[in-house]
Amino acid sequence: MRKVRDYDAELKALGDKARQLKAKRVEQLGALVTATGADAIDAETLAGVLLDAVASRDSGAMEAWRAKGAAFFQSRGRKSRGVAAIDGSGVATEPGGDATRGSDPATNG
Repeated sequence: MRKVRDYDAELKALGDKARQLKAKRVEQLGALVTATGADAIDAETLAGVLLDAVASRDSGAMEAWRAKGAAFFQSRGRKSRGVAAIDGSGVATEPGGDATRGSDPATNG
């Protein structure tokens, strides 16, 4: 006889996991704001800058911002050995971590 699945429990577990992931992402975004020094800017200005970036259709500007961000994470990885860094994948990783999850030992020093 087949075991009956408890769909309610599975759905609750998925909801809990989604909330955990969302909370972790919010924490990582806050760490990113602090790491870049953007916490020194008032919230209204920071929100305006981010809204302009999201609305931007200029692919040249987007590529320049992406390159600048990549350089920031690479230099941060070299400077902060042993400290968790946030990479472009949105995942907090330890320098020298698993390359399949976004932390490349070559870029993290």
